[in-house]
Order: sequence, then C-alpha cells, then structure tokens
Amino acid sequence: MQFDSSLPIWMQLVTEFSRRIVVGQWPAGARIPGVRALAAELGVNPNTIQRALSELEREGLCRSERTSGRFVTEDTDRIDRLRADLAEEAADDFIQHARGFGMGRSQAQQLLTERWKHHDHDSNGRPQTEGA
Repeated sequence: MQFDSSLPIWMQLVTEFSRRIVVGQWPAGARIPGVRALAAELGVNPNTIQRALSELEREGLCRSERTSGRFVTEDTDRIDRLRADLAEEAADDFIQHARGFGMGRSQAQQLLTERWKHHDHDSNGRPQTEGA
C-alpha cells in the first residue's frame, strides 16, 4: 500500500480497512487479522494499526472480543451503508475532477458510460459478469 504524505496514515488505514470490508476481503462476521500481522503486512507501527481499528470500532464496523480478537460487524445493512458512502465519495471526487477539467454534466456522463462499458470486459476482451 502506498501512503499519501498529506494525510495521517491511520486515516488512510481506516479507508483501506473499510474497502476490505465492503469488497468482502474481510466478510461480515470474519475475524480481522491481528494488529502485529497487519503492521507487518503494511509496514507501519502497530500503534497506528491500533488507532485505525479503534476508529473502525467506533464507527460500528467491527467489534472486539477480549480473548478472541476483532471481528467485522455482522450488520450487513451497516456494510451496505458504508459501500454507498464510499461510492458517493468517489462520485463526488469524479465530479470535482471533471468540472476542474471544464467538463459539463453530459460530457461527464458520456465519459462514465464509455468507461463503464470498457470495464465490462476483462483484459482478454471477454464480457465480465455482473457485479465483477
């Protein structure tokens, strides 16, 4: 993972861990890897991992079980809300960039439609399945 020096690392980890939850890399109810394992994987201080996981817990995305570790929430509605929130942020970023490039709504929509079609095919030109 590449870190952006303009944002605190723990905040970037919250975003990354949230992404892992919404894409199912860390499924609902699954045990989250330990702090030390995550620190080694990502090359950061365990305290930074701990801070990010504490924030996920505060946001209701995971829970701690004293002797068993941390687990992703089983509240799939909460995960769906997170997915929608992250998609909204991405859409807002796209709109801001498109406007910055002098594009209007119809141009941006056309570009998005074209790019969506492009991504509907894998690297070999075969159609992707829905949701892939």
